[in-house]
Amino acid sequence: MSFIHSLSHSTPETPLLNDEQVVTRVFQHIDNGTTDLGDTVWHEPVAHYHSQARFDAEIALLRSLPVPFCPSAALPEPGSYVARNAAGTPLLVVRGNDGVVRAFINACRHRGMQVASGSGCAKAFVCPYHAWTYGLEGNLKHIPGQAGFPNIALEDNGLVEVSAAEKGGLVYVLQKGQIEREMLEDALDFFTPDQTMFQHTQMEEAANWKLLTETLLEGYHIKALHRNSFYPFGLDNINVVETYGANARVIFPFRRIEKLRAIAPEARRLNGTLTSVYHLFPNASVSVLSKHTGLTIMEPLSPTQTQLVRYHVVNRHQANATISLEDARRDAAFVTQSGQDEDREAARSIQETVTTGANNHLTFGYFEKAIVNFHQHLKQHLDP
Repeated sequence: MSFIHSLSHSTPETPLLNDEQVVTRVFQHIDNGTTDLGDTVWHEPVAHYHSQARFDAEIALLRSLPVPFCPSAALPEPGSYVARNAAGTPLLVVRGNDGVVRAFINACRHRGMQVASGSGCAKAFVCPYHAWTYGLEGNLKHIPGQAGFPNIALEDNGLVEVSAAEKGGLVYVLQKGQIEREMLEDALDFFTPDQTMFQHTQMEEAANWKLLTETLLEGYHIKALHRNSFYPFGLDNINVVETYGANARVIFPFRRIEKLRAIAPEARRLNGTLTSVYHLFPNASVSVLSKHTGLTIMEPLSPTQTQLVRYHVVNRHQANATISLEDARRDAAFVTQSGQDEDREAARSIQETVTTGANNHLTFGYFEKAIVNFHQHLKQHLDP
């Protein structure tokens, strides 16, 4: 049975502020020394950052939701594929000859060997163990020495398919069940087909996936943690924070946003004046910067280990300006080699303390509205 669901790339009316509204609110915060606030103080038990039982429940949740797997730009042509683990499951995601993206459990139907690794472009997938061969649509095409397997029908032994869908330039995968249209009704358009992906990296971190997610979702720490990296260019604890369902957008203004004061409000554009970080519940984020946009998936490996999977895409061309690949790479390098290193170090440091008994919970206040929204929805799913 096929689990492919064709979804429209049109976006419903966005629940988020437009450019003019964002700039107006940022200027209000700058002038008044304020920031967007939540209305709840949240206490998250420290056990949730190291408990094996909690980790197992979170993995089950990740398998039951449509989760971003990669940008559509990572699969630019028929035969393009990405093979990696998601929520502990080896997956193979490939664009077929018909242009449709499909996802499969990356396991040969003979002895379970993974039939692909990494990423690339292929005409077929040949198991490296015994050379059983599968087409781009997952169908079993050839068994060497098939006479030795008299009861194996090719048509009944293709790769096991799981649900996949494209929306707004992202590929979503659902391991348990089928993606229905309403599941992605809050999904925004982040990328277009003509954008170029220029980098894909993976790294392991000694921290729970939630600690790494939390570092992205508040600006209360900018001056203290990023004094010599982000803070010289940005503002401390001045953010626009919007939640839509389980998702959120946190806007981090640059100091150069002040240049927009001289421009008529209806003509103001955000590009180059701030970073927008979108949290895609539960374990992905999209960060839109001046020259590039990054997709990050926090893949839990254990209660205390996470694999950060990152994809970087060149931003759309701007009016009267073309963004070069070199500019996009430089933009990405600044972020990943400076402030994000500090964020990861903070998460690792916290991981070392959550089992010490120093605290029985972590506290998130009004400045951390997007993190509270994250934990509220996580609790709703895991503790209904």
